[in-house]
Amino acid sequence: MTFDTIRDIIVEQLNVEESMVTEDTNLMKDLEADSLDAVEIIMAIEEQFDIEIPDDEAEKFQTVGDLVEYVDANK
Repeated sequence: MTFDTIRDIIVEQLNVEESMVTEDTNLMKDLEADSLDAVEIIMAIEEQFDIEIPDDEAEKFQTVGDLVEYVDANK
């Protein structure tokens, strides 16, 4: 369920096809997200799951799976 929610956020923020987003998808390389996109995705995830992601943690995220793991561990 966490993955589905995060995937939906990414699809909406980046205007990409749902099929392009898997747990192995790299946000920057595969989806061409820039730093502003990344910030908007993080903010949407924080709001959706009612968590706070510190900047130093957010900088470590490379793949969609990284986001899912963090949310699952911190919600």
